Amino acid sequence: MKITFHGAAGTTTGSKHLIEVNGQRILLDCGLYQGRRKDTFEQNRTFPFDPAKVDVVVLSHAHIDHCGNLPHLCKKGFTGNIYATPATRDLCSIMLPDAAHIHEGDIAWLNRHKQRDGLPLLEPSYTMVDAEKCLRQFVTVAYHRPMLIAEGVRMTFIDAGHVLGSAQVILDINDRETGRKSRLLFSGDIGRPYNDLLFDPEPSDKVDYVIMESTYGGRKHELATNATQHLCAIIRRILQQKGKLIIPAFAVERTQQLLFTLDQLRHEKCFPPIPTFVDSPLAVKATEIFRLHIDDLKQEVREAIFMREDPFGFEGLQLVRTVDESKGLNFIKGAAIIISASGMAESGRILHHLRNNVGNEHNIILFVGYCAENTLGWRLRHGHKHVNILGDEFQVNADIEILDSFSGHADHEELLGWFDKVQGPKSHVFLVHGEPERSAALQLALRERHKEGAIEVAKLGQVVEL
Repeated sequence: MKITFHGAAGTTTGSKHLIEVNGQRILLDCGLYQGRRKDTFEQNRTFPFDPAKVDVVVLSHAHIDHCGNLPHLCKKGFTGNIYATPATRDLCSIMLPDAAHIHEGDIAWLNRHKQRDGLPLLEPSYTMVDAEKCLRQFVTVAYHRPMLIAEGVRMTFIDAGHVLGSAQVILDINDRETGRKSRLLFSGDIGRPYNDLLFDPEPSDKVDYVIMESTYGGRKHELATNATQHLCAIIRRILQQKGKLIIPAFAVERTQQLLFTLDQLRHEKCFPPIPTFVDSPLAVKATEIFRLHIDDLKQEVREAIFMREDPFGFEGLQLVRTVDESKGLNFIKGAAIIISASGMAESGRILHHLRNNVGNEHNIILFVGYCAENTLGWRLRHGHKHVNILGDEFQVNADIEILDSFSGHADHEELLGWFDKVQGPKSHVFLVHGEPERSAALQLALRERHKEGAIEVAKLGQVVEL
């Protein structure tokens, strides 16, 4: 068996890990790189392997850095099955066309500048039509239902607790060449225990090899109780300043978790009524998918939906769908909360809200999740006083607040707790999906508690024979 790390190695985006065994190629995830446009454009346009020679794809979850390049893979010749949980497939049905729409818009913007400069025009890597075609190759598999996906390879999904439908991938492999049987666990993205909406990440056993995410290695999230108090204080401050609270949030899970928390705080009378807007058509659609997969949500969330006012549609909440409605938010007088995608502030309507509000000292920009290096969200989180938004430079006068307790990723201690529940020899552990310093911090901690196994930070393009 051979593993090649083609993405999310030394970085947090572009997840792609290719497993070759018994003459077959299994690709774990096929995500987009995110960051500087000029750096990521070519990375996303070219594959370091022949897509036509990939036999099967296994998808851990529906975030774009894990699924976003699937339409391009199919366009370039991949014709096999894409295995995912039912909720992941349904989320991809809205995420992938949306990613294609954004990509086509980015290419159109670049081409206007290239045409002005007399340079050759670019073609989009894939279109909305390609995204729709790609969805026909999805095959859904529920949690705990083993499935033979290739010769000598049986796959089982277990809950990762990261977003709706997210899965850890267990591959039971019978290597015909060596005659050895082994179990490989791909963590996907590991969620946090005690999530308001989702179940905790599940334990696994008899694991020989682990491919493990390391996003928050060496970092600790704020306690949930402190975070809700902090959020309440921020909203009270916005009400006092008569400003706007702008929250860049991922359309899937983060937006829904925010709405659930705001609904709880509202019932606790933590702050007076305040107009609240979700300005993301994708988030509105994703919320409907949450209702469709209610069995994947915790009992208290189900009870809230059925037995009292819907926490995803409480009084004073307005779901913004049209462009005209979105533009109308620019003219709101007084305090308001605007939640908009994307969470890294790289695309979507959030860019227009930041453009219109980042210069106002009465406003607050609140980040509630991870931002990859060199994204606009990363720059704002790291205190840059001047930022470029849609081609123009703006001075940052708004306050920047960070609440990482809303992150869907386990922090350092929670990653270690997850690892401790993975039973088996764990003879080789490969750390992926982390900036170098984060992966190194987690590697050091894992070596202290797992001396009998090899703990390695995967490198981009690295090939491992097992």
